[in-house]
Amino acid sequence: MSAPPFDSPRLIVDVGATYARFAVETAPGIHRHAATLRCTDHADFASAVTAFVATLPPATAIAHAAVAIANPVEGDHVRMTNFPWQFSIEQTRQRLGLRTLVVVNDFTALAMAIPRLAPHQRRQVGGGAARERSVIGLLGAGTGLGVSGLIPVDDGWFSLGSEGGHASFAPADDRELAILEHARRLHGHVSFERLLSGPGLELIHAALGRRRDPAGAAALRAPEITRRAMAGTDPLCVETVEAFCCMLGTAASNLAVTLGALGGVYIGGGIVPRLGEHFDRSGFRARFEAKGRFGAYLAAIPTFVITAEHATWLGVSAILDAQLRRLEAASSSMIERVRRARNALPPAERKVADLVLARPRQLLGEPIADIARAAEVSQPTVIRFCRSLGCEGLSDFKLRLASGLGGTIPVTHSVVTGADSALEIGAKVLDNTASAILQVREHLHREALDQALSLLLACRRVEFYAVGQYGVVAEDAQYKFLRCGKPSVAYTDARLQRLAAAVLTEHEVVVAISPTGRVPELLAAVDVARERGAAVIAITHGQSPLARKADVALFVDHAEDPDTQMPMVGRILNLLVIDILAVGVAMRSPAPAAAGGLESDDAAGPPPGDGSAVRLRTAAPAQHAPGTAGLAHLTSHGGG
Repeated sequence: MSAPPFDSPRLIVDVGATYARFAVETAPGIHRHAATLRCTDHADFASAVTAFVATLPPATAIAHAAVAIANPVEGDHVRMTNFPWQFSIEQTRQRLGLRTLVVVNDFTALAMAIPRLAPHQRRQVGGGAARERSVIGLLGAGTGLGVSGLIPVDDGWFSLGSEGGHASFAPADDRELAILEHARRLHGHVSFERLLSGPGLELIHAALGRRRDPAGAAALRAPEITRRAMAGTDPLCVETVEAFCCMLGTAASNLAVTLGALGGVYIGGGIVPRLGEHFDRSGFRARFEAKGRFGAYLAAIPTFVITAEHATWLGVSAILDAQLRRLEAASSSMIERVRRARNALPPAERKVADLVLARPRQLLGEPIADIARAAEVSQPTVIRFCRSLGCEGLSDFKLRLASGLGGTIPVTHSVVTGADSALEIGAKVLDNTASAILQVREHLHREALDQALSLLLACRRVEFYAVGQYGVVAEDAQYKFLRCGKPSVAYTDARLQRLAAAVLTEHEVVVAISPTGRVPELLAAVDVARERGAAVIAITHGQSPLARKADVALFVDHAEDPDTQMPMVGRILNLLVIDILAVGVAMRSPAPAAAGGLESDDAAGPPPGDGSAVRLRTAAPAQHAPGTAGLAHLTSHGGG
């Protein structure tokens, strides 16, 4: 399937520990407005993006962005290892106003760049010829040693996640044996990465210095070692780089025979491309082919150095392209269903089908009344149309139609007005609630949830603290955990919370529930609980003081204004988090359920647990205009 056309320029970013490199891709492989920003000049990743976007021409509207980052990427939350940036992918997408935001590991992006490299963006070292549509190997020596592979799948490629750089180093001659012995005295286990990296060059230099003279040689940094070696002014540095290249040949040949990389082995990273022809003249290729009985097998496999200046951009662009193709296919499937079913529909429903085919994207945010009015049919006809397409209703139809248009599960938000009919109010409230729940499902943070469950399973007793509107969540939690057989109590009065916290022990857990995380009395009770040695789990907003005080924070970042609307959706989301914890405790507990058992309409669960941060991202809930004041007093306004 061909890639979708560029409906807008795409933002491409390569983030390292020191610099973030930006470009705007205006057509496949065409990058404009390239810029490099120093990471330390910006408070967070989103601020750096905003600063770059501010330099673009005013008419530049970016809807899709892809980021390669020098860090593992698992789930929604990204925390950089070598720089203090951390962010939620979904929150950042919303903050930047993007339809799609893809974040991947930078070495994964480099691997995906290989099929897009032009002949002048790579340099072959040695002989061999690549076999079409065969497995490709990739090594990248820089701060560490990246190892990956590409496997052809259908009309695309699949990138292997690998920690192959940590495979045990094996010496091939006496010189490398001396290097191994020196490194083993310092580190115990010696991996290929320990030697085939920037720090590895320095380690090789020190080892060979001691081999030449027991007193050793003056320590040098990796850039200086390579500079002297390429200038030929320092024999020890020349030998160091030569040993490095030979050992890289061993690592590359191991990768080739392990993967069956008949499509070739590519070398990237920050070190080898800078060596230029010095690398070509080194013992790399001879060592690559020195595989005994498999020498002929290796001689037929080509090796390449990636010379493209911004190869990572090519790879992350390819990943974004593939993502958009999948999303386009997901959304077009419903369009195709409408198109195929149109002629068989009754005349009134056919009008709705014509409206959907004419402007599918615009319909995603429109309420049922506006859709019915535009199609010149009744609202029940719109519902019948959705059911004729196999959907449960309008909300289900919208979700299937838009299941990829925004890069995430779509979040619909409809404003309730005083002019709405009862049917319109019902549809809007249900749409907004369903969207918020789907966002919760998409952004669970496994590590945080596991840590929270660990604390709950291990504790002797759990106390739930909440105030105002969210008191019902604490009471619901008490009921569920008692049904599990876990001693628990709910306190919704601030004074009682403070008194109860003062008699806690280190074997008890407090679950503090607050959407704002800024209630002074609740924060004071949490401080007392911590002083008593109790663990604290917070269900709250991600940037709140309560989150910072807690041992584990389960984030429900959902904004509701109690002055203009009923804080209903937020309570539902908090109840869902309690359900997740209760079911998790029930499933992980070795003890049987309490005598009352679990009924089909009770979301409770058994005893004690296992646990870190659940990040639940939602769009703003339904806002109730002044005309809906009659609804607002059904729920009293309270703190939280």
